[in-house]
Amino acid sequence: MHSRFEPDRQLTARMVVTMFLLGLVYVVFIAALIVLLKSVVLVVVIAAGLLGAQYWFSDRIALYAMHGRLVTADEQPQLHGVIDRLCATADMPKPRVAISDMDLPNAFATGRNANHAVVCVTTGLQRRLTTEELEGVLAHELSHVAHRDVAVITIASFLGVIAGLVVRFAFYSQLFGGRDQRDQNTAVALAAVMAVSALVYALSFLLIRALSRYRELAADRAGAMLTAKPSALASALTKVSGDIARIPTQDLRTAQAFNAFFFTPALGPGTALANLFSTHPSLERRLEALAEISAELGEPGSRTA
Repeated sequence: MHSRFEPDRQLTARMVVTMFLLGLVYVVFIAALIVLLKSVVLVVVIAAGLLGAQYWFSDRIALYAMHGRLVTADEQPQLHGVIDRLCATADMPKPRVAISDMDLPNAFATGRNANHAVVCVTTGLQRRLTTEELEGVLAHELSHVAHRDVAVITIASFLGVIAGLVVRFAFYSQLFGGRDQRDQNTAVALAAVMAVSALVYALSFLLIRALSRYRELAADRAGAMLTAKPSALASALTKVSGDIARIPTQDLRTAQAFNAFFFTPALGPGTALANLFSTHPSLERRLEALAEISAELGEPGSRTA
């Protein structure tokens, strides 16, 4: 898809490398499962079924999990109006628009391609941001769609989901299996399956987070360049990050599974180790990058060297 969003060759290269490495890990993972479970058909059918479900229904799954619903222009005229203007400026197809009735201030984009994309914002985000700030956030989310990294992160996260499911399946099979299943050979096989799955999950976890942190910086830049108002996006980031820290921990935990898709992660203040494995760069890093773009564009009030 061609759009007026600034292309990012580094993001494209990182997506290709990440998908290649995850593909290699995936092939090894499937081969190991076939050897250990001794059933080619079972492994292939389950893996293909789950991949297909995640690829084709990722938007519906995300909306359901985040209590989101599609809204018309009559229901949300301001939100549709902002997205209409941004899509016209970016020369890209308009995604479907959704609202999540959550106080957690956030937004996300999902979908397998630009023609099947959804941009969702929470009512908590709408209530807290000005029109210019909301425009900056939505430009950020639309850039994810234009750069196709939404589809890539959806597919990339599939491997970790499969590995996690296999670990649970192997654990419960060993725990609740019949007496014949709990002989020494079966126990060794199940332990091997769990070990391989855990390793695959760890590798996919690290690769996805490395890609996710870069894609957020790329989306910040692309969105800021499209609106030519990086300070508005910086203001939105500051507001949202500060307010998320005051959201009850229980509500944050509910949303954390979708951190890789969010505008900013559903996390309170974390440790240095937690930040290292975060799906997003630190707030300071993002604000610093936006300040550089502001100076580059000569935005009034920007810092100059």
